[in-house]
Amino acid sequence: MTESTQFSAVDRNRVKRVPERGQYEKEDVYAILDAALICHVAFIQDDQPFVIPTLHARDGDRLLLHGATTSRLIKHVAAGNEVSIAVTLVDGLVLARSVFHHSVNYRSAVIFGRGRQLDDAGKMDALARFTEKLVPGRWDDARLPNSTELKATAVVAVPIDLASAKVRTGGPKDDAEDYALPVWAGVVPMTTRYLPPVTDPAMTTDAPVPPYVTDLIRMRNGG
Repeated sequence: MTESTQFSAVDRNRVKRVPERGQYEKEDVYAILDAALICHVAFIQDDQPFVIPTLHARDGDRLLLHGATTSRLIKHVAAGNEVSIAVTLVDGLVLARSVFHHSVNYRSAVIFGRGRQLDDAGKMDALARFTEKLVPGRWDDARLPNSTELKATAVVAVPIDLASAKVRTGGPKDDAEDYALPVWAGVVPMTTRYLPPVTDPAMTTDAPVPPYVTDLIRMRNGG
């Protein structure tokens, strides 16, 4: 049976406010997850809601999270409890003629799922994915985690069972009567730029900045 390329749109994940901005193609959701460095994980524990920011990495149709074995978030997910995870990328400020219609252009994704803890073999592979997502090439260059560090670290995987994306693009949407106002309107595009690397002053060798770091900066800056 052919696997669907879309997430089902049900009450829990359906975009209700401006529904035409909703996207349910898995490829679209995954692209947003991959572009974001930080996600926010929401869960309820002992009737108390929490939202915790953390790094993430995607492995196919599951999202990987890591942290200390004592982490409230990690223990909650490892126990098989449900979480909701969100990422947002801001692409521009949208300045309308009226304050009411000001907005931002953005790409966002929200996923739902229940997690599980990975075993030691899966943990090492996941840590490699985290590292390579941040800086491709770093895993093979830096010292790998030792047994003490691995013991103190847990990795959980959350299957992306249900998800949706919401995307806004384009200019402001003003009321018809406001288009005649002598007020500038438009979009201020935004992007994340990587700056030149700063060498740690505690370096005890004259190791140069690795080529994969300069490659990362050039790639992220559109070079």
